[in-house]
Amino acid sequence: MRYDRRMRIDRVDHFVLTVRDVEASAAFYARVLGMERVTFGEGRQALRFGRHKINLHPAARPFEPKAARPTPGSADVCLIAEGDIEAVVAHLAAEGVAIEQGPVARSGARGPITSVYIRDPDGNLIEIAVY
Repeated sequence: MRYDRRMRIDRVDHFVLTVRDVEASAAFYARVLGMERVTFGEGRQALRFGRHKINLHPAARPFEPKAARPTPGSADVCLIAEGDIEAVVAHLAAEGVAIEQGPVARSGARGPITSVYIRDPDGNLIEIAVY
């Protein structure tokens, strides 16, 4: 029997968003998307949701190591919401967040999803989807 030595990735733990204003971004993600604000390390800010986390790096002082060209507004992320897309649309409307596109049918990692697209304070494209 041959032993398979290839590494296998299980899931995403966290990712980093480079932002112009950490406070504005943290407030948006907490208010609009219900994420929990957390402080770690030497005052660094992050957003926790489910088993995942988004670290916020200030564009003016990014932490090392970092991406080769960290730029606010360059991310395109899909987040999965619980419930149905109508509830997502109603919540975004109640928060005064414009939907750029959707609801539209898309393909997620585990099959068909229905998505809406919004922008965060830096212009990152945030896809909110339900299975």
